[in-house]
Amino acid sequence: MKEKNKIIVFQDKNIRKMWHNDEWYFSVVDIISVLTDSPTPRQYWGKIKDREFKAFELSPIWVQLKLISQDSKSYSTDCINTKNAFRLIQSVPSKKAEPFKQWLAQVGHERIEEIENPELGQNRVKEYYKLKGYPKEWIDKRLRGISIRQELTDEWKNKNIKTQNEFAILTNEISKASFGKTISEYKKFKNIKNNKQNLRDHMTDWELILNMIGEKATTDITK
Repeated sequence: MKEKNKIIVFQDKNIRKMWHNDEWYFSVVDIISVLTDSPTPRQYWGKIKDREFKAFELSPIWVQLKLISQDSKSYSTDCINTKNAFRLIQSVPSKKAEPFKQWLAQVGHERIEEIENPELGQNRVKEYYKLKGYPKEWIDKRLRGISIRQELTDEWKNKNIKTQNEFAILTNEISKASFGKTISEYKKFKNIKNNKQNLRDHMTDWELILNMIGEKATTDITK
C-alpha cells in the first residue's frame, strides 16, 4: 500500500488512514466501529454529527478524503486528524471509549503539572527519549539544546520577532550557517518524510552540538 494511504490495526479491526496536509487523517467510521462494535458505524457517526455539530451549527471537525473500501474502490470518506480523533472519542457514549477518555484526562493533567513545574516536563521528555532507545549522552545534549532554543526564541520575542514565519526564516539562516542546508533541505537529506517529525530527533551527537553552538552564538549576538 502507498505511503500516503495505509491501514493500522487496533483490537483486530482495521482503521484506514491517509497522509493529508502534513499529518495523518483517520477514517471516522473505522474509529466508531472499534469503539462501539456498532453493526452500522456509518449511521452511528451520522447521529453524532447531527447531535454534536449540526444541531448547534458548529464547524465540522472532519474532511472528506478518498479511501480504499473493502471492494478495493476509493470512496469519499469522513476523516479526522489526531487532535479531532480525541474530540470524537469524548463524544462516544461507549464503555470501550473510557480508556481513551481516561488517557486524555491524564494527558491534560500532566500538561497542567508541567506548566506549574517545568522540571516535570523535562523529566517526562527525558523518559520519552529513553523509551525510544536514545542513549543518555544524546538525551542530555538534546535537553540542553531545547533549553538553548528556548533562550533564543525568548530573545527574539524581546526584539519583537513573534510570528512562526519569522522564526522559520531565522532558524533556516542558522541552519544554513551551521550545516549549509535549510531545515527542509536537511530533512530531505536525512530522508525524513513526515514534516511533523523534529529534525533534531534525527541528529547525531555532533550535529546537536553544532546546532547548539549556532543557536547560542545567535542568542549572544542578538542581546
